[in-house]
This record gives sequence, structure tokens and C-alpha cells, in this order.
Amino acid sequence: MYFAPNAKVAALQEKLQAFMDRHIYPNEKRYAAEVESGDRWQPPAVMEELKAKARDAGLWNLFLAHSKHGAGLTNLEYAPLCEIMGRSPIAPEAFNCSAPDTGNMETIDIYGTEEQKERWLKPLLEGRIRSCFAMTEPAVASSDATNIESTIVRDGEDYVINGRKWWITGAPDPRCGIAIVMGKSDPGNPDRYRQQSMVLVPMDTPGVKVVRPLTVFGYDDAPNGHAEVLFENVRVPRSNILLGEGRGFEIAQGRLGPGRIHHCMRSIGMAERALEDMCRRVKSRVAFGKPLSEQGVTLERIAEARIAIEQARLLVFKAAYMMDTVGNKVARAEIAMIKVAVPNMLGKVVDMSIQAHGAAGLSDDFGLAKLYAAARTLRFADGPDEVHRAQIGRLELKKYN
Repeated sequence: MYFAPNAKVAALQEKLQAFMDRHIYPNEKRYAAEVESGDRWQPPAVMEELKAKARDAGLWNLFLAHSKHGAGLTNLEYAPLCEIMGRSPIAPEAFNCSAPDTGNMETIDIYGTEEQKERWLKPLLEGRIRSCFAMTEPAVASSDATNIESTIVRDGEDYVINGRKWWITGAPDPRCGIAIVMGKSDPGNPDRYRQQSMVLVPMDTPGVKVVRPLTVFGYDDAPNGHAEVLFENVRVPRSNILLGEGRGFEIAQGRLGPGRIHHCMRSIGMAERALEDMCRRVKSRVAFGKPLSEQGVTLERIAEARIAIEQARLLVFKAAYMMDTVGNKVARAEIAMIKVAVPNMLGKVVDMSIQAHGAAGLSDDFGLAKLYAAARTLRFADGPDEVHRAQIGRLELKKYN
């Protein structure tokens, strides 16, 4: 395994970093100010400006591995680029590389029909609409996706969908045009992994209701946000099904592999920025007669953070390499490992940075409080730690059968 970037990736890294320095970082405060003024759920004007600049610069849809619609990058090649984007909360969307759109675009690209691609993938790739993925439900433990209770019932040439979903990222966004909805189409199937299907549901379909936006430790993450969504007698044509009836769990597993690794790639960038903020802070503050940077405990924390970031990055690179060379199924242990290791690492690094900032770290002045909330959220996104640890443990034990 050789992880040094090739010439193509190195050139994209340089170009991406220059764009971040020139356009992204200077506009973070403007973005936040636009969200806070007026209707929080209306997209800030600065984001559309940034998206236009990114398109013109050729820094667009970099995430699609092995697809004619992307930049032709492998997962391993995309990893360092995704890390750079992760350094800013507004960067992924500016490059049309943000969740949940990346996972949804990959899903439609791999599993969708040509008609579905033309209607939904094309505007997503162009950044004209956004999307959401509706799987998690409030009434059941959705860490086991076979528990979901929403129904997808065939009625003539249509499917009728009923159910309540929540933590549906992107649903409150007025640009959200399409939802990928997972529900049970064959609850009596003896194979519990063949009971589920996925259908494409336009958000303006009668019966789709965004009940409320949800907050994460008090943050609503507007204008994208997370919502509770009710599907009440929602009717869509049978042509809106993805792949076929009973294939929902199969699609979910295929979708979550790349999505999980993208979260981890971005998290490395978040951790790097938190460490940078910590180093700058401790060099500028004096306590007990000397800079915080000369205090023994501070040096230990900086070293611990650097070690943890490097370990996590190498594990992400290995997972990406294996996804490219032997496929997601063979790499499932490594994917599960990074899903546990990286968000936990990020939480610890951000926590140390908050501590180094003193009480200021608890405010929104430095962005660390919101970053801490995001890090904690990632231990649930795409499955909780416990599920991934159980999978890793089972796969380890299989070696001794």
C-alpha cells in the first residue's frame, strides 16, 4: 500500500488549498451572518457564489469514484481532497461534495435507471437541487435497519408509502427536491433482509410533511438541517423504485460504505483545524508566568492529538485502498474500524482544543462548540459505535473458526 498522492491528486490538492485560502475561509463569517439574518432556512447567497466559482475552477463533483460523472478519482485519491474540504463547515457544499447528496448521487448513479438519472441525478450533479435519505425512525431502534416499520405497498401502477422518519438530514432545506425512502414492501418475507425496498419520493408529493426541524445540542444546522418527516398515503409511480422490490437492504449497505468513509475523511480535516486552533491559542496565552505552549500538560495534549490524527488518517487510507482494490464487502472490517476510531478521535482532539481555549472554547466565537457537537453526532451517523464494534468483533472471531 502506497499512500503518497500521485501527480494528478497533488495538483488538485494545491488547487483546492488555494481555493480554500482565497474563497472559503474568508467567507465563513459572511455565510454565518447570512444564515442568522432573515429566514434561517433560505440558502445564503454567498454559497451560490462559491459554487459558481468552484464549478469554474473545475473543483466540482470530485467524490464520485469510478463514475463517468465525477473526476475519475478512486476513494484513495479522493481521501486527501475530502480532508481539505472538511476543514471548513461550508466547503463541502461549495464543491458539491456534501452529505447526504454525495451518498444519494452515488446511489442513483449505481442503482438508478436512466430515466431516474436524467430526472434526479442530473440536477443533483449540477447543484440545482439537494436531497435527503429517509431511513431512521423514531419508533424503533434504527441501528438495526431491519426494524424499520414504514410501509411501501404496491397499488396498481403505484406505491403507497406510510411512515414517520426523523433525523433526515437536508429535509428542511427548501432546495431539497428528492428523498430516497426506505420502507418495508414485503414484511412477511422469511428473509428479513429482503423485506425492504427503496423508492424515490419527490418532496413536493402530496402527503410528504416536514413536521419539524431537529436540533443537535441546540444547533439547528440551518439551512440544511435535520427533520422529522411524515409520509402519509404518499403515492409515487412504480418506476420510482430503486433496483427492485426487496433490494433496499442491499442498496443501504452499498450506499453506506462510501458515505461512512467520506465522513471520516472530512473528520480528519476537522481535527487538523482544531489542532491548529489549539496551537495558535496556547502560543498567545500566558498563565503562571509562561505561555501555555510551554506548560507540560499542553505539550502532552498537542502530541497526543498529533499521534491520534496520524493514526486515524492511515487507517482511513487503508480502508479507502481496500475499497478500491478488493471492494466494499471485503473492506467491511476496515470501514467499520474507521467509523469507530475517527469520530472518537475527533471528539477528543476538539475537546482538548476547547480546554486550551478556556471558557472561550465553549462559545461560538471559535466554532469549537459546534464542531464538538458534530463530532459527537458522527458516532451515530451511519450507525452507532456499538454496531460497528460488534461487526468488527464477529469478523475477528471468524478467523478462528
